[in-house]
Amino acid sequence: MRDAVDEFARHLASERNRSPHTVRAYVADTVSLLDHAVRMGVPAPDSLTLAVLRSWLARLRSAGAARASLARRAAVGRTFTAWAHRNGLLARDVGGGLASPKPRRELPHVLRADQAETLMVAARIGENGQTGAERPGDLVTLRDTLVLELLYATGIRVSELCGLDLDDVDLNRRVVRVIGKGAKERTVPFGAPAQRALEEWLRHGRPHLTRSNSGAALLLGMRGARLNTTTARQIVTAWAAAAGLPHTSPHDLRHSAATHLLEGGADLRSVQELLGHASLSSTQIYTHVSKERLRRVYNQAHPRA
Repeated sequence: MRDAVDEFARHLASERNRSPHTVRAYVADTVSLLDHAVRMGVPAPDSLTLAVLRSWLARLRSAGAARASLARRAAVGRTFTAWAHRNGLLARDVGGGLASPKPRRELPHVLRADQAETLMVAARIGENGQTGAERPGDLVTLRDTLVLELLYATGIRVSELCGLDLDDVDLNRRVVRVIGKGAKERTVPFGAPAQRALEEWLRHGRPHLTRSNSGAALLLGMRGARLNTTTARQIVTAWAAAAGLPHTSPHDLRHSAATHLLEGGADLRSVQELLGHASLSSTQIYTHVSKERLRRVYNQAHPRA
């Protein structure tokens, strides 16, 4: 069982080019499955059956796992058994018949356009009413402003933001080169406010934080290393609270960017390309967000609503 897990992890990392985070999540779910199989008296992967997989999901459901978690784990189980079958560890792919509960797809939290503007201004102006260019010593605020502007302007993921290098940014064309999921590369444009934040950070902020461990990272922490995703999330949450907005995460800014693009007239395929979605179905949720917002406005404003 242990050998199978190790080989599966190597397959995910080297052949499927999955991120370290994805590999860890898949391995954890696979270990959970195989641990359950051993408890049921299954000695090796070649003895796995569909009944064992179903029993594993039933146990997780009894333990209170959410529908989305069950759906994800079922997908991992199917991926593992398909891999095991291809590599001769299973006589047949027993996971092919494993059904999973369809998760309830909740609409994402989206800021209104005026709320997004309030958030951008909060960091850009700061507490003393000065812009970043007028207070070049305020390195943290210059960086935080850029974090907020780029996340909202491009709709990129927080991991993609933190992974940006200096040569990924083209200020003249106002685009960033992003390495997304599955190491897929895409080019995403940004607007004039994000360009100004970039220029101020590169002129007044980054040079003062650069250390031997900085490398080519665009965004840096206070010790000079590449900004990590945990700090980036804290930046967004803290400035949203300072601006008097509801709890906001980097992914909420991604949702907001996509929704505002569609509300502004962008077509769904273009938004899919900008977000780096492999499937159009992932992008279509933002059309539902716009419809829900339209319905709320109608209910509030129409005399016969």
